[in-house]
Amino acid sequence: NNYFYSRFVNMYFIDTHAHLFAKEFNNDNEQIINRAIDANVKKIILPNINDSSILPLTEMCKKYPKNCFPMIGLHPCEVKDDFTNQLDFFEKWLNDKKNKAVGIGEIGIDLYWDKSSLKIQEKAFEAQIKLAKKFKLPIAIHVRESFNEVFKIIDALNDEKLKGVFHCFTGNEKQALHIINYKNFKLGIGGVLTFKNSQLSKTLKNIPLKHIVLETDSPYLAPHPHRGKRNESSYLILIAKKLTEIYNVSLEEIANTTTKNAEDLFNLNLR
Repeated sequence: NNYFYSRFVNMYFIDTHAHLFAKEFNNDNEQIINRAIDANVKKIILPNINDSSILPLTEMCKKYPKNCFPMIGLHPCEVKDDFTNQLDFFEKWLNDKKNKAVGIGEIGIDLYWDKSSLKIQEKAFEAQIKLAKKFKLPIAIHVRESFNEVFKIIDALNDEKLKGVFHCFTGNEKQALHIINYKNFKLGIGGVLTFKNSQLSKTLKNIPLKHIVLETDSPYLAPHPHRGKRNESSYLILIAKKLTEIYNVSLEEIANTTTKNAEDLFNLNLR
């Protein structure tokens, strides 16, 4: 493994979506970061869940300032009737000059668990898109059984100020093309790409690599052969290797293109 990675010292990867502050990593997050660095995953973006996850998230970013970068946002599964209180808290946090977020996320709509909350999820999503525009930050969109609902909102609010990523994209080619047509949005590709029953490989064959960023969504959705176990950022290499087969290009090209995409989207090349 060390020999394999040492051949690629000039390239590195960015994990654009990993919950490394989650309790699943409480006992070994230093080892997790070190394994990621050893696998040439040099930068990791941490998406927020709610107001109580901000502290562990930002503490991790302070501990690893060259590797971990925070997003702030309210996850759709955390949207309750009082969601405006949390969004007010986020806005105050963003207004504090000592706090630096690289994006608003993870936000969006989830209809897998609870369809009855659609209306307040939509309101929270719209409010956070406006927050992203105000602070000139990209958004990370969670879409679960809700492409039509999410597209309706982005169709209405999209402009040159809005950019972001459709996190954990597992949609079809038509949905992928809809996203690309927004101009400033990428597809976040993770471990699902490596699953035997996934149709994502076929979808991506017609989507240029310039529209893709890599992610793990750790601790969830570990790629094959780790499926069903705890995911971590070092496994990003397995997703990248799968992309080399789909696009018939070298690992360096996957690294260079997806890293540039992520750095441009999240303004990481200045950090």
